[in-house]
Amino acid sequence: MARPFLSVIIPSYNEAKRLPLTLIDIDKHLEEQEYSYEILVVNDGSTDETAEIVRRFAPLIENLKLIDNKENKGKGAAVRQGMLLARGTWRLFMDADNSTSIVEFNKMIPYFKEGYEVVIGSRDVKGSRKLPAQAFYKTVLGNIGNLIIQALLVPGIWDTQCGFKCFSDEAAQKIFNLTKINRWGFDAESLALARELGYTIKEMPVFWVNDPRTHVRLSTYLQVLEETVKVRWWLWRNVYNLK
Repeated sequence: MARPFLSVIIPSYNEAKRLPLTLIDIDKHLEEQEYSYEILVVNDGSTDETAEIVRRFAPLIENLKLIDNKENKGKGAAVRQGMLLARGTWRLFMDADNSTSIVEFNKMIPYFKEGYEVVIGSRDVKGSRKLPAQAFYKTVLGNIGNLIIQALLVPGIWDTQCGFKCFSDEAAQKIFNLTKINRWGFDAESLALARELGYTIKEMPVFWVNDPRTHVRLSTYLQVLEETVKVRWWLWRNVYNLK
């Protein structure tokens, strides 16, 4: 079986209400493209009908696959699993709430042709749009957190947490075979490892829709910072065995 050009990985935890519209949007866009693709939904131990939703859609959506985990391990673990099981030449993970639509993927393709192997969506670089704007406290916490992440791990990257990131097959295999963070800090970890492995990262503006039903809470920001410190320590201690 020929390898698909694109693999779309969707980590999902209790997304039965939001996932159907996301799958419909992805299918509508990708079926119009000339390149081949697969869609992998990684059910992260949901307690609702997330897995059943995917099973119902599978006969209707080309190349839709379910990875059904019975236990919740965290978004980072779900993305890692999807990235390593994917077959695509390019492997994109995106949020189940469709905060950044798959439509934005085609804007990444020119950067692949320029030689970038990691291209990430950003809500904080020139040309990005947010609708509606985030709550003020989330904006402040996000900005403070980003400055800390830049100082410790990835200087020059203005939005490490946007859930729309694409990796070449080679970069995905190397990076996600090394990642250790299972929850929210995995974004920064994967980008830090990309830098350490010599991959150049392109931060690209995207259109991002704020969903008030998000799973991100105040504790999430604190967890990201705690895990950022862990990653910095592990890099110093060469826990990843990069040298």
